[in-house]
Amino acid sequence: MFGDNNKRKWKKPAGYAGIAIISLFVLLFTFIGSAYHIHIAIIIMLYAISASSLRTIYLSGQLSVGHAGFMGVGAYTSAIMAQQLGWTPWVTIPLAALATLAIAIIVAFPFSRIRAIYFAMVTLFFGVGVQAVLTGFPEVTGGSSGLTGIPPLKSFTIPGGFEANFAGSPLPYYYLVLVITVLSLIVLYRIEHSRIGMTLRGIAQSPPVALSVGINEAGYRILAFAIGGFFAGIAGACLAHYSMVLSPASFGVMTSIMLLAYLLVGGVGNFAGPVIGTVFLILIPEVFSGLKQFSPFVVAVAMLVVIFRMPRGLAGLPEQVTSWFRARGERRASRNAS
Repeated sequence: MFGDNNKRKWKKPAGYAGIAIISLFVLLFTFIGSAYHIHIAIIIMLYAISASSLRTIYLSGQLSVGHAGFMGVGAYTSAIMAQQLGWTPWVTIPLAALATLAIAIIVAFPFSRIRAIYFAMVTLFFGVGVQAVLTGFPEVTGGSSGLTGIPPLKSFTIPGGFEANFAGSPLPYYYLVLVITVLSLIVLYRIEHSRIGMTLRGIAQSPPVALSVGINEAGYRILAFAIGGFFAGIAGACLAHYSMVLSPASFGVMTSIMLLAYLLVGGVGNFAGPVIGTVFLILIPEVFSGLKQFSPFVVAVAMLVVIFRMPRGLAGLPEQVTSWFRARGERRASRNAS
């Protein structure tokens, strides 16, 4: 019986993941024709991973304002190891993610009992500090000029004659990032709906009650921060070997604010929220090319609309519309009855 319950629990997210894969494949070959559109799809997926990992930290009741710093740590760690040590990116990407996880634990450990605005300020200083380190050691990181000549992923041949040449086309990167994105989202989903996720929600709702029943509040906050850092590190490392050029400015405060915007606009109360927010806020300036230079204003307007009109974000819009129509129908029925 227990095994059957687990199968039923797993079937739903696994089914969603399968639908997502099929939809993205259809989307790619039906609507996406140019290398630039494939590039946009890759960027959306990588930032969706980071925004979703930021939501894991948010589940514990903490808000990180320097999350892009973890992307920077993962990106530069993998790039430097591949460039200076000659290691293959297939090895440096997971190593960079583990290094980012370790740094997240080190950062979170002394500040795990800080809450609310104080924790947000600490994470903001962390993000600024990462950017300062990346700028301050030009002999290793390239400084403010950026790091160039990052090795791409090594090509390989799949039995049957298909060659994945990462240096020649963005298409193999698309499929790789698609797989990484789906796997990352499935893992984050399972974490959120596990005992860990339930405990994080309990801590966020009432830390004193969590402590009174023996929950290690600080330990779980560190765990949430480590999980968020790990997946942001994966996204950053993949971005490094895809773009093959890195700049400290790409992982600064503005990028962290954009990740927060993806989370808030999409909806913090829904697992799909960060993904929806990322797609929406990246695609809108792309679809309306004249708005690209006004992207910060587009984000600000979107956040104002969400705050005042859609408190549950874009992910909660269908439910909100349904509730509105239901309430309208009830009012009409009551008027007719009277």
